[in-house]
Amino acid sequence: SLRQEVTAVLAVATAEDEVLLRLESAGGVVHGYGLAASQLRRITKQGIKLTVSVDKVAASGGYMMACIADQIIAAPFAVLGSIGVVAQVPNFNRLLKSQQVDVELHTAGAHKRTLTMFGENTEEGRQKFKDELEEVHQLFKGFVSDNRPKVDIEIVATGEAWYGQRALEQQLIDEIQTSDEYLIDKMPTAAVYEIAYEIQQSKVEKLVKRFAQLTTLIPTQNRVLARHSLD
Repeated sequence: SLRQEVTAVLAVATAEDEVLLRLESAGGVVHGYGLAASQLRRITKQGIKLTVSVDKVAASGGYMMACIADQIIAAPFAVLGSIGVVAQVPNFNRLLKSQQVDVELHTAGAHKRTLTMFGENTEEGRQKFKDELEEVHQLFKGFVSDNRPKVDIEIVATGEAWYGQRALEQQLIDEIQTSDEYLIDKMPTAAVYEIAYEIQQSKVEKLVKRFAQLTTLIPTQNRVLARHSLD
């Protein structure tokens, strides 16, 4: 996991080192990406330079993670930004009513449920739902502004995405460059290591895993041999 990999890096890295994160994400739930961004913050808090490389996409929650970095590089046609919030909820209430199916929803708290899939939604509930989306959007905008102070947040926080060159013009990134180019440029003057966190297995676990692989291979080999004999 990202948490384990960051912890492993922090156990050995110093302020003389640099961490390059190859990031590819189109976003997702806000609390998940907020936590991921906080994990990356642990690197910069230790005074270790963090560079995020985006070869394909870092949009919405992906950009929330990226903007933590001291430096963001991206490929020319990488997709970045999408600083917005979206939510949709299908509602089957009318369909259920037409089939004479009743749905009861009981809550404690005026706004415990704003919109539901099966109950009858109200204008008050819809407005509260929109207010909550706007609140998250404002938090997202503030987060980006704090980490990328040169960005004109009112221009880039419309929910639209920007390709690499346009993202550079809007100062969403710092340089047009692929991760491969960046690493190759560093190799003459730095030792480059790829970090991956792997859980160490016991001898018994390794034996069981190996046995499982063999039992998977055996029927495949039999089918191949049978096919050859028919030819």
